This record gives sequence, C-alpha cells and structure tokens, in this order.
Amino acid sequence: MVKLDVNLMRFLTIDDFIVLTAVEKAMENHALHALVPIGEVASIARLRHWRTGKIIGDLQKHKLLSFERGTRPEGLSLNVSGYDYLALNSLRKRDSVDAFGNQISVGKESNIYIVSAGEQERCLKLHRRGLLSFKRGVNKPNHHKRRRSASWLNLSARLAIKEFACMKVLHDRQFPVPQPYDLSRHCVVMELIKGTLLHRVQELDNVKALYDKLMNNIMKFALYGVVHGDFNEFNIFITHDERPVIMDFSHMVFTHHANAKMFFERDVNCVINFFKKRFGFESETFPQFSDVVRLDTIDMEAERIGLKEDLAELIKAVRQQLWNESNNCDDGTAGELNEEPLEHVHVELDEDFDGGFFEDSFAEEVN
Repeated sequence: MVKLDVNLMRFLTIDDFIVLTAVEKAMENHALHALVPIGEVASIARLRHWRTGKIIGDLQKHKLLSFERGTRPEGLSLNVSGYDYLALNSLRKRDSVDAFGNQISVGKESNIYIVSAGEQERCLKLHRRGLLSFKRGVNKPNHHKRRRSASWLNLSARLAIKEFACMKVLHDRQFPVPQPYDLSRHCVVMELIKGTLLHRVQELDNVKALYDKLMNNIMKFALYGVVHGDFNEFNIFITHDERPVIMDFSHMVFTHHANAKMFFERDVNCVINFFKKRFGFESETFPQFSDVVRLDTIDMEAERIGLKEDLAELIKAVRQQLWNESNNCDDGTAGELNEEPLEHVHVELDEDFDGGFFEDSFAEEVN
C-alpha cells in the first residue's frame, strides 16, 4: 500500500516542481509506461542539464522519481508520491488545502484523508486506479478513450475528473452527495461528512424510513438519467439524524447505457440484501427500472442542457487548467501558474462535443 508522507513538501523548491511537472508532461507524450530521457526533461523544464541532473538526483533520493538503468532506452518515470505532490501543490496554491491530517479510509481504488482549508475541515480523495488495482485493465482500450494505451496517471486522473463532475452537477440539483470543492490530477477535494458508514451501523431508530430513503434515492438518480452503479453499504454515510449521504461516483452510468438496467437492479438488490441480513427487514416495495420516466435530461444523448452541458463545460475547464500548469512550467515560470479555482476558468464548448470522454470509461465496468 502506498503511504503519503507530506512532510517533505515544505522543503521542495520551485525548480523541484518544475522538474516533476516536466517528467509528467513527457510521460503523457510517450506510450504506455515509456521511460523519459533526461535530456527531454531538461528541454521541457527549460533548465540547464547539470541543474536538471542535480534536481533529479535529489528527487530520486526522496523516491519521487525513478531512474531505470540497464534498459534500452534508459530513462525516468514519475513515482506515486511525485504525482501526489504535484496535485497537492496545485491545491495548496489555490488555497483548497492548507493542512494535512490523518488517513481515514483506504481501498483498492483510492485513499482518503482529512485535510483543511482555513478553519474548514475537508476530505481529500486520491484515486489509485491502474496502480493499486485493476492493473491488467491498463491495457484495455475502453479505459483510455481513443488511445491504444495509457499509464496509471491517465487512468487515475480520468476517474477523478469523472467523479468530480458527477458530484458537482448532482450537488447543484440538491442530491444527498458531498459538496465538491476542487480537483487536481487524481485528487478530489470534497466536503467532509460527519457520520458513520452504513456497514458499521448496528441499530436504527427507524429502519423502514432509511430503507425508503435509499430506494427513493436510487429511483431519483434514475429519474434524472443516471445510475449510481455501486450503491452499497460501503458507499453510504448515515448522519446523526439518520439521513443518508451517497459517496463514490466513479462507477456511475447514464440510463441509456447498454447495461444500465443491470446496474440499477444490482443497486436495488444490494440495499435489499443488506437490510435483510443486518436488520431482518424485508419489504415488497422496491423500485423497478421499467418504471423510470426521466424528469430531467441529464444524459449524453439529450439536448445540451442539464448534466451534459455541465459536464462538458467542467471537463473543458479542468483540461484547460491542467494544460495551463504544464504550459507555464514549460516556460520555466512555475511560480506564476494559473491557480484560479476551476469554477472561474471560462472555456467555450466545442460544437461537436459528444460526451465520449465519459461513455468510454463507463464501458469498463462491465468488461
């Protein structure tokens, strides 16, 4: 398991982050898991070769970079901690995170930490898709849109963008989801929910009321054109007043997806089976996919309103933000990166945007 130690960040210089970003940019330009020559890193970073070599040596000592010797060609690659530091540095400059706390959850796809911004406690989720889990999925074409392959950096970042976008538009529509605050690479900053995971709850004041709320949420998602896809006791928080808050939207699909009905029924059965085993509660009332009549056009085939437009604009804004960081780093001006919050980044929508970014990633859940 990869542990994140942020103590080193306070000692890293601007040039250190320039080199880390240059390695990241070079890796994006190469094929799957390709090693990056030092000369290319120096060229992107716009630093002298001797200076770049010294920085690379220091970053290697801190296990932020790796250098593969004896291979053809020899080269550098970005380690997990190096990628974490790049994301945290961007969040820090945007004042989305200014203090780092304890790890509160670890899973096969992500790690979750308590952070703060000013006096407000927040939650930081680091996606690890393609690194800690599903390693064989890295070579699946439907994981990386039109590319033939992609690295774990690309997979984790794509998953983070997907989850951030889904949470944003759902929260704006008053769904019981955490409020998302910011995004950088594979890291999502969101509201810290005060409550208990449903799988740890042993007693409830009103079992039927919570059951009805969860089933209503599943149906409400579908009425608005989406299916959660992983609606179970490990992704549901229960507050002190027994109000459910839904988490983890990395598996969400739209109702026009080929397997939407299967995902919908799986979500319903997860709730039914849990309440039967944990509380001995059974009900003959549960939602049916055939009863779904959309109330809002929040899918990729509808007109450019609702979720689709929000997703398109958000994705473009995120891509623009990440491009600005890399582009400014290429000029050697990492101290003047565009660190505006994502919601203030204005990007025009392409006329031919078809939402393929999400459609391709949804297919991976059933292959």
